[in-house]
Amino acid sequence: MSLAIALHTPEPVADDRELLRFTTAGSVDDGKSTLIGRLLYDTKTAFIDQIEHVEAVSKRRGDERVNLALLTDGLRAEREQGITIDVAYRYFTTQRRKFIIGDTPGHVQYTRNMVTGASTAQLAIVLVDARQGVVEQSRRHALIASLLRIPHIVFAINKMDLVDWSEASFSAIEAELRAFSHNLDADDFTFIPISALTGANVVERSALMPWYRGPTLLHHLETVPVSGDRNLIDVRFPVQWVIRPQWDTHHDYRGYAGQLASGILRPGDAVTVLPSGHTTTIARLEQGGRELAVAYPPMSVTVHLADDIDVGRGDLICRPANSQPVVSQELDAMICWMADRPLQPRGRYALKHTTRWTRAIVTELVSRLDIQTGAHTEAAELPLNSLGRIRLRTTAPIVYDAYRQNRTTGSFILVDETSNATVAAGMLLGHDR
Repeated sequence: MSLAIALHTPEPVADDRELLRFTTAGSVDDGKSTLIGRLLYDTKTAFIDQIEHVEAVSKRRGDERVNLALLTDGLRAEREQGITIDVAYRYFTTQRRKFIIGDTPGHVQYTRNMVTGASTAQLAIVLVDARQGVVEQSRRHALIASLLRIPHIVFAINKMDLVDWSEASFSAIEAELRAFSHNLDADDFTFIPISALTGANVVERSALMPWYRGPTLLHHLETVPVSGDRNLIDVRFPVQWVIRPQWDTHHDYRGYAGQLASGILRPGDAVTVLPSGHTTTIARLEQGGRELAVAYPPMSVTVHLADDIDVGRGDLICRPANSQPVVSQELDAMICWMADRPLQPRGRYALKHTTRWTRAIVTELVSRLDIQTGAHTEAAELPLNSLGRIRLRTTAPIVYDAYRQNRTTGSFILVDETSNATVAAGMLLGHDR
């Protein structure tokens, strides 16, 4: 399971090209939607009827040129307000890669949307207005991307056309961002000067900025190494469904279906089922009715075990020789609070972790995170769109890893059982924190 709970656009048909999920973030009017529209337009991914519709809307609104932001600002409320208020998912392809984009809100009141949109991303593009420089939302979104363990962060200095393509303006912003990045829990930072409105350095290199010798934004997206970001050592296979066909009376067919979160599985591998601790071996792997010689993340497969042991939905299959996850009812976590009513200690909720549901109580609100500084302060409650550290106790054991080690087994959501609304997205901390 991931923290993302927003509705996703269906992925394109799989082929041999590598998939990159990335998100855009930044302050209001920094040009996030325009940038995505430019990528769709210049890579010829947008359909002709979409372009014609956007051209007509732009003309009706009196815009000087085609407003490419309308390719992603699909909600009527967004078009009327001129801001992004939900997570808009789009995809496009090039000869090198497939891409899924999450256009996340810039306004502070939609921080929760930014968290859910960025939770599955492998790369984050944080836009900065070259005229305004680094503002609070620039720091906020970079810090959130860091908290969500997005391994690659690109600072796109946008609207360079409005500062006369000034190298000095870009260099000053880059220096400030590099200093700020020392506080972030990420290793790969890239700085690219662009103009989403004109297309400069987005897909094609601009001759107006000869002083910049780095890659265009699209070239960086196509070439940034992401295969090494996956954990292919520590096996984590949350069981989503136990398959026992009622019509098969000739033999006892039993398979365990789910999506492999990390590691590699092969027939004959020794495995442990948690939380029971039973050990066995993999008899065979299946996908779509055919047997597999190997499974790797994020493949969805059916696992057949050599021994008839008790395995149910929510159990976790792992390798005994790898590092082991934590099995505990006491949880320490960072959360983003998403409900209008503030979080208070002793609150009771349903907790969903990977494929397991259980109940939980908030035993302590440890601190609230100051998004601007990264400092933790004491707080009596946690209001909407704020982040904080809490402690939970669950009614059943949870098998998990720290979020920094595994984004799938280290994440969860809290649900209000009365309204059935998701009220928080959480990232589990290790016991050493």
